[in-house]
Amino acid sequence: MSFDPDALIDRRRLKRKLRWWQAATLIAVALTIVSGLQASDLLFERETIARVRIAGLIVEDPRRDALLAEIARDDSVRALIVHVDSPGGTVVGGEDLYRSLLVVGEKKPVVTVMGTVAASAAYMTAVAGDRVFAREGTITGSIGVLFQTVDVTRLLDKLGVKPETLKSGPLKAVPSPTEPLTEEARAATQALVSDLFDFFIDLVVARRPLDRAQVLELADGRVYTGRQAVQNGLVDAIGGESAARDWLAAEKEISRDVPTVTLEPRNERSGLSEVFSSLTEKSLISNALTLDGLLSVWHPDL
Repeated sequence: MSFDPDALIDRRRLKRKLRWWQAATLIAVALTIVSGLQASDLLFERETIARVRIAGLIVEDPRRDALLAEIARDDSVRALIVHVDSPGGTVVGGEDLYRSLLVVGEKKPVVTVMGTVAASAAYMTAVAGDRVFAREGTITGSIGVLFQTVDVTRLLDKLGVKPETLKSGPLKAVPSPTEPLTEEARAATQALVSDLFDFFIDLVVARRPLDRAQVLELADGRVYTGRQAVQNGLVDAIGGESAARDWLAAEKEISRDVPTVTLEPRNERSGLSEVFSSLTEKSLISNALTLDGLLSVWHPDL
């Protein structure tokens, strides 16, 4: 079978163009993949400074702990800057976060930058940093522990309601709103609070340039401004993230050219649960009522 010479020439030109476009497509795909891997630090590890934000009530959070453990393991992360803006939370939540930050601090510098409020369990968190900065107007301190209850027995009497409780011992489930607080129960509960207060004091003594007597003098539950906290040794200096970067450059030789990247825990909640959570968090019910366990939180009466 014979072919027209012009048709053969056109056919060869078409094949060459097709091969060129195929090669161009492959190159474009390869460049896209390389660019994506580089942006995700999966191809070329680039040095960074991690930024983590701690906001709202502090409670136990496995996803947050996993993120901090990952930061501790990642050699490409030169340092961690922790922004804290929280009135506190549960004692266990503060302890959990404090210890997670200490693990990071064993591998790389950790700097705390306080925001509007960093009190109670949030201050417990803050002292895990190698350097602690606050704004002049930051509310901080409130070193202490509280256990709140209410006695509604007289109200129940007026309503004609008589609660009955069967329990294995006189100190089981006390304090309880449905029975008067006995002196024995009061003493046992106070011992619980005092023990965890001593634990809080121990953490501050271990992390701040203060002896125990100095910390106890400061730990009467009051809050301090950032200016006052610097003067009494609870905070190192006034400043924000820029001051933190200056300190890292001067003391840890980490150049300001190293980029800072905000990292967040992986969110495993579904869209529906996210919406429900956001609605309940903005409800009129006091946040304190949603916290279980002993609290270390600053919440002035309104």
